[in-house]
Amino acid sequence: MKSLIISAAVLGVSAGAVLAEYPEKAITLIVPWAAGGGTDAIARLLAGGMEKELGVSVNVVNKPGGGSVIGHSEMLSTKPDGYTLGFATAELASFYWAGQSQYKATDFNPIALVNFDSGAFHVSASGDWKDVKAALADIKSKPTGTYTVTGTSTGAAYHLAFAGFLKANGVDPLSVTLVPSQGAAPGFQELAAGGSNVVLSSLPEGIAMMQAGKTKPLTVFAEKRIAAFPDVPTAEEATGVAFSGGTWRGVVGPQKLPADVQKKLSDAVVKVAGSEDFVKFMNDKGFGIRVLDTAGFGQFLTEQYTQVGTIMNDLGIAQRKE
Repeated sequence: MKSLIISAAVLGVSAGAVLAEYPEKAITLIVPWAAGGGTDAIARLLAGGMEKELGVSVNVVNKPGGGSVIGHSEMLSTKPDGYTLGFATAELASFYWAGQSQYKATDFNPIALVNFDSGAFHVSASGDWKDVKAALADIKSKPTGTYTVTGTSTGAAYHLAFAGFLKANGVDPLSVTLVPSQGAAPGFQELAAGGSNVVLSSLPEGIAMMQAGKTKPLTVFAEKRIAAFPDVPTAEEATGVAFSGGTWRGVVGPQKLPADVQKKLSDAVVKVAGSEDFVKFMNDKGFGIRVLDTAGFGQFLTEQYTQVGTIMNDLGIAQRKE
């Protein structure tokens, strides 16, 4: 009898070891962009909150390169045990269509979305366009190439958002010529100098030029007005046509991630994204907060995959059709 009791005890220890609750060790969070940028800053704040929720270290590792293709690829190829995750960005939805990778946005395991920065339609404060309806009517009536837009690069999130906005309002996405720029700052300088007609960026990125009285936003591609910019109408308010578009960030994992691990991670990320520290940081820095759990984020990725593919094909910059 004694030997049986000992054997049972040993089996009990072994079973406990096998069924140890996740997580047991440090987690790595891959950021596909260089340290010091906005994505990196949000990821590090999020990682700090996840540490408190999960009880283990969450280490941010930057894997920039290839326009973020390298880091995003590693998120998908890692072991599906929940110890290596990724902080994905909007570019993920374009890689397949651009021919930069074989994987699709829908191939990733969604954990939680934490950020959405809506694009905005900025113009010169001294220009003739008083509202976005007037701008759209003018663009539509003029020959292709009459007007130019800048502030972003070809195929980037804000470029695709602008093209989608034009299409939603019955304007050919190719009617406005994109003059690529390395971000919003040089784009606003070009707009102020009269070298371009429209700048694509988030609202916070244009605040300096707005305060200087040189530019004004006609609309923001959001479902509701941005709290820090209460006077800027949404696309639906400005045109009567509902539309949202911009850039986003969220936590993802590889395929075959265990459902219980995914649920625990999603709960932790959602809780952190709703915390006072996270909300204050995002508001202070001008980042938009949009929180979706696993189910919501999964649907969001499916929508992004489809929308981005359609817009890139409309613009003639897609390398794949489906």
